[in-house]
Amino acid sequence: MRARPSRAMSLLVASAVLTGFLIPGVLAPPEGDDPASGSGTAAPAAADLAGIPAEPPAPAEPPIAAEPPVPAVPAVPAAPTSAADLFGADCDTVIDGSLVTAYCHNSYPRTDLVRLHVECDRWWDLDGDGNAVAVGPAGRAELVGRCWKEVRSTWISHRRA
Repeated sequence: MRARPSRAMSLLVASAVLTGFLIPGVLAPPEGDDPASGSGTAAPAAADLAGIPAEPPAPAEPPIAAEPPVPAVPAVPAAPTSAADLFGADCDTVIDGSLVTAYCHNSYPRTDLVRLHVECDRWWDLDGDGNAVAVGPAGRAELVGRCWKEVRSTWISHRRA
């Protein structure tokens, strides 16, 4: 029975054969006196560092032209915000595994309709958009949503009642 050559030995022989093909091309002298027609290498370039300035030259300043004075624009006072314009409950979301809970508190005088939206991580897991819940002035609400597996993202949408 004949022994099978090992993979390492085959790689060693193949690399030795390839090296034997490559070395004669590297050691061959270039043809002609032109270095560009040889093996593709050229003599290294030398630069005189004394001729390079340490700092770039400063750009020339353009002459200053007389500009007409710009009239001052009076500051426009901010429009007073009425209590009826204030809107939007403050909501905090908590993700615990596949369960999402949102705690909302409305500190404004108008009712806010809040909805919990849950985006699930798995492609087969259905995303959830909850029903709108009215959160009155100084009111609180707890919204709950879930996925079968992991939660990718969650957000709350607001709408005026």
